[in-house]
Amino acid sequence: MPAIDSIREKLPEAAKDLKLNLQAVLRPENLTADQVWGVALASAYFIGQNELTAALLADAKEAGATDALVDDAKASASLMGMNTVYYRFRHLIEKEAYNSIPAKLRMIRLSQPQTDKTTFELMSMACAALAGCGMCLQAHEATLLQHGVSEAGVNDVIRIAAVLQGTTVALSIP
Repeated sequence: MPAIDSIREKLPEAAKDLKLNLQAVLRPENLTADQVWGVALASAYFIGQNELTAALLADAKEAGATDALVDDAKASASLMGMNTVYYRFRHLIEKEAYNSIPAKLRMIRLSQPQTDKTTFELMSMACAALAGCGMCLQAHEATLLQHGVSEAGVNDVIRIAAVLQGTTVALSIP
């Protein structure tokens, strides 16, 4: 992972733990390699740190990530950018009146990904965690468990998102 290694080298000594974690979370344990790259890419697109995103994309492509996987990562990040705001609002306001109003937000791609439903849900779970949307986290976790993803697999998704968020913060430290 030469591009990610160049990012790791840029992290300050204060972020030594992240240097090691960044390397570790991108090695599949409970997810397939495509799922790991999809989650990492969706997280990076969602976070919006261009240098980190470019490095992940370069290494993902080198590892064989398909255009469909990359496109689903972009779609997941985009849709979750919308959904996490909308559904976090509904959750935090806690008024039944808002829950009875149809969202009227187009989300067809959630049910028609270019890769597969499980991978898209894993990507969406990472974005939900980054946004702190409890309602989204609960919905995606339930769907993932129904699709046979283990709790260890879900945990790996959150670890990837967390490390990429921490890396983004570390990259901004002078």
